[in-house]
Amino acid sequence: MELLDVLTELAQSGQLGPVSNGAAWDTVTAALGEPFEVGVGKRRSWPRLFAHGDLELSICRCQKIILQTWRDVIELPVGLVGREAFPGNLKYADVIESLDRAGCAWQPYTPLTFDNQCAVQATSSGVVFVFEVPEGEDPVLNVMGPPPHQHDCPAIAKTPATP
Repeated sequence: MELLDVLTELAQSGQLGPVSNGAAWDTVTAALGEPFEVGVGKRRSWPRLFAHGDLELSICRCQKIILQTWRDVIELPVGLVGREAFPGNLKYADVIESLDRAGCAWQPYTPLTFDNQCAVQATSSGVVFVFEVPEGEDPVLNVMGPPPHQHDCPAIAKTPATP
């Protein structure tokens, strides 16, 4: 499986294996193991960021999940995609061609299109692809993932539990 296949599948379904907006923490860690916490500081506030390579999980107090990918070499959990590392720096034209080939409808995403970046959104899942536009070069994929998970967190008044 190639990275474009992984991203296109995510764009079509809004999920990657057990990982999706709103997925249960226990389900994700049962499938992928415990992630490492990114940027642990003195203040352990919520939301918190965890990662399995370049698959990042933003966890609110009620442990809902958002995912993102980026980097020159993209590392994803082998159990999800069959291999660990993929070359990054995907070009806009290649991503769009992959979406079109799979019949995954998309549209420009204006809230994240400005200055030196542009974005598109898969219409069926809401997954957004954000591209950096280096001066004089073709746009390159910088980050992608489902739109923010909007929910009324029932854990706001509770003491945060450590995942």
